[in-house]
Amino acid sequence: MTAKGKTRRAVSVVLCAAAVAGAVLAGGPAHAEPATDGEARRTAAPGWRLTDTGTDARFRGLAPVDARTAWAAGSKGTVLRTEDGGSTWRDVSPPGAGELEFRDVEAFDGRRAVVLAIGEGEASRVLRTEDGGVTWTESFRNTDPRAFYDCITFFDRRHGLAMSDPVDGRYRILSTADGGRSWTVLPDDGMPAALPGEAGFAASGQCLVSSGPKDVWLATGGGATARVLHSADRGLTWTATPTTIPAGDPARGVFALAFRDRRHGIAVGGDYRTGEPSPQAAAVTADGGQSWRQARTSPPAYRSGVAWLPHTRSAALAVGPTGTDLTLDGGRTWRTVDTGSFDTVDCTADGSCWASGEKGRVARLSWRP
Repeated sequence: MTAKGKTRRAVSVVLCAAAVAGAVLAGGPAHAEPATDGEARRTAAPGWRLTDTGTDARFRGLAPVDARTAWAAGSKGTVLRTEDGGSTWRDVSPPGAGELEFRDVEAFDGRRAVVLAIGEGEASRVLRTEDGGVTWTESFRNTDPRAFYDCITFFDRRHGLAMSDPVDGRYRILSTADGGRSWTVLPDDGMPAALPGEAGFAASGQCLVSSGPKDVWLATGGGATARVLHSADRGLTWTATPTTIPAGDPARGVFALAFRDRRHGIAVGGDYRTGEPSPQAAAVTADGGQSWRQARTSPPAYRSGVAWLPHTRSAALAVGPTGTDLTLDGGRTWRTVDTGSFDTVDCTADGSCWASGEKGRVARLSWRP
């Protein structure tokens, strides 16, 4: 199949998913008969298809490359990689990393990836592989006991950032210009002061996200207000904007962000404590985060991960311990479509969507008869 044919097929598959989900949300029959490349698909409903990872690690870090290749990073220093769509997973964990908690992974392809370990002081580290996980190189180890790194993001194959909870009253930002081989702490004179008790959440690898060559957003909670910070110059200067997602408690705030371009974004979060209510758990922006509007119908509970469906302007998925929700109107209204537990979700340019979470759960979005 040609590259153009593959792109058309990916777009068709994603639009089929949106059509099927639209029937579910509209209260109609949970099935449809979409066609791909002119061939009618069997009557099906959207859902997650679990893969066998062979581990009970909790995967809060997820980096799918395409429909066949994906990386997952999690507890007990575990890193997995698949090259066959999740049919088999290879354990490519860094040697001696069993005490580390990997909470984020960014993959450039099936061979090159960067993982972030979180924690106070030297527990926060960045490791990089260029051979599919056969060997790893530690490119950063935090030596400041006050710092606690939460998330990492890349603008392209060379330029990326990592963020730490506030040090001396301001979020600390690491920068790389060589694909994660080396890191530099950026000056904080362009960073607004953090609120008392404010911090990021290392829950899904989505508390720091980027779109395009220079724009990046940072999600916060724990303070009196849940805020989103935005930088248009790769982390040198920032502005802070309050959101409608409740905070005022160390367990509440914005846990994840997703931007489909530099203007349109979704924030999700809530209260991560089991059984605690999470009203107003989603918000949207259409001006790059300068303002946020509360979703008219939010997910019914805390959500830790969110991702836009590729090749659509208004469809996105949000995940959390109690289920998966879908929006077809850019985040204004949400409807639960699955009740399985996941921590994070991500989609790729070829139309595949993946989710991961507790007890070794990694899944791909599929259509179930």
